[in-house]
Amino acid sequence: MLKVIELFTANTPNGKKISIMLEEIGYEYKVNTINLNEGEQFKSDFKKISPFSKIPVIKDHENNEITFESGAILIYLAEKSGKYFDNENRGYITQWLMAQMGYVGPILGQHHQFHHYNPGKSDFGEQRYFKISTSIYKNLDERLSISKYLAGEKYTIADIATFPWIARHDWHDIGLMNYKNLCRWYLEISKRDAVIRGYDYLNKGEKIPKP
Repeated sequence: MLKVIELFTANTPNGKKISIMLEEIGYEYKVNTINLNEGEQFKSDFKKISPFSKIPVIKDHENNEITFESGAILIYLAEKSGKYFDNENRGYITQWLMAQMGYVGPILGQHHQFHHYNPGKSDFGEQRYFKISTSIYKNLDERLSISKYLAGEKYTIADIATFPWIARHDWHDIGLMNYKNLCRWYLEISKRDAVIRGYDYLNKGEKIPKP
């Protein structure tokens, strides 16, 4: 029997958002791994469901609906399941989700490119994105000093979206332990059973990095 949700993904922060969400809402899902290193994201069959050749993508076989872009997928799954996107706080959750989509993820992604993958190729790039990434840690820490979770006192899709990016803290060399509120949030989320399963969606024993 075909599982309701088919997930096209890769082992990246954006990909892990969705496997974590699917585990959190308790949906059965089938994983199709897209090999980014071999350029499978550019194949015509995948581009039919992902116009920008990006993962993740889901296909909901219950209604034959395809959704691309990780933020849109999180909203779709939250609305379908009725979880982690409370009506009374929806606007604020959306703001923090969009902050991750438009700022936290893209900046940390550039930091990965210059600092982790290509060190020594651009001093300007390395310094620029290290500085902005450090500001992101500070901004998140300040927010979490007055709020249990990013959008308030409840765990939401804003946290699910942001967590996998902070889970690459060992790539950032900023020092997660220097930010006690962000570290508290990270440790709390990393202990959730669904997060542990979703992080290791390939069932290869991948562990969430400790601070």
